[in-house]
Amino acid sequence: MKKIISLFLLFSFWNFHAQESYSKALLLMGCNFEITVVANTPEEGDKYINTAIQEIQRIEKLISSWDEDSQTSAINKNAGKSWVKVPQELFDLISRSQKISKLTEGAFDISYASIDQLWHYDGSMTRLPSAKAIQKSIAKIGWHKIEMDAEQLKIKLPETGMKIGFGAIGKGYAADKAKALLVKMGVVGGIINASGDMNCWGTQPNGKDWKVAITNPLNKGKAFAYFPILNSAVVTSGNYEKYIEINNQRYTHIIDPRTGYPTTELISCTVFAPKAELADALATSIFVMGKESGLFLINQLPNIECILVDAHGNIFYSKHIKTQQIKS
Repeated sequence: MKKIISLFLLFSFWNFHAQESYSKALLLMGCNFEITVVANTPEEGDKYINTAIQEIQRIEKLISSWDEDSQTSAINKNAGKSWVKVPQELFDLISRSQKISKLTEGAFDISYASIDQLWHYDGSMTRLPSAKAIQKSIAKIGWHKIEMDAEQLKIKLPETGMKIGFGAIGKGYAADKAKALLVKMGVVGGIINASGDMNCWGTQPNGKDWKVAITNPLNKGKAFAYFPILNSAVVTSGNYEKYIEINNQRYTHIIDPRTGYPTTELISCTVFAPKAELADALATSIFVMGKESGLFLINQLPNIECILVDAHGNIFYSKHIKTQQIKS
């Protein structure tokens, strides 16, 4: 009997340590995703990764404003016309977005999408939009204008030309949903990396925590900090990946929905939060709010921290960041 138990324990020990991490990088939701899972075999790893991919594609079909057949496009097409019936999932995402807009005093706003027509980051812009054009575009923006019927699960944009978009929260939401599905399937550890929106759980096969590198925005090839991540999310917003330069001035893709102009004070904002959806939305919000207001907000919120880098390369931390964990 003892021999049987010993063999069982030996097999269990071997099986536990036989697990490895398997990864796949691909384009989803218009950006680069990398999905990593801990599994016993390559076949099992592929199964888990493909499940995550299908979930992310499902989310994209629901929230994409580029997909003419999505529920989000239906809302935008009916702006100024009629109510649109939506699934509970989309209604809840819009509702949570509204709460973040209220919390950030409009620095986060899913109705910003109408301004996308003015700013283009594909190399085609050679001059700034006129002040008149910007004022006209932001007249259509306003999170508080979005009408919601919780009983009928209906959404309405009251003005023609209004649009909603989930560019500042969608990747984080997709990462959360993919993670939740894999955890439910019994995947003991992994990372959903949605172009820097990272959601981790469990540990590496060797038992060590996953670690995330915070990119040095002044030198993209190097990291200025590494943090262990345990069952949480980290998102970085920055102006070093997507921007235009006009008259020797850099204009980031992160636009203040209240003014219509790109932000200039910060060049990087990293947010740590329990969920990627929240970290995603707050990273954009703080980038818009700036250092002083952003740090003040984060310091009031439980279980959320941030690292900011301003245009001069100065680094700022929220009050509960454990700086002794930082390795330059």
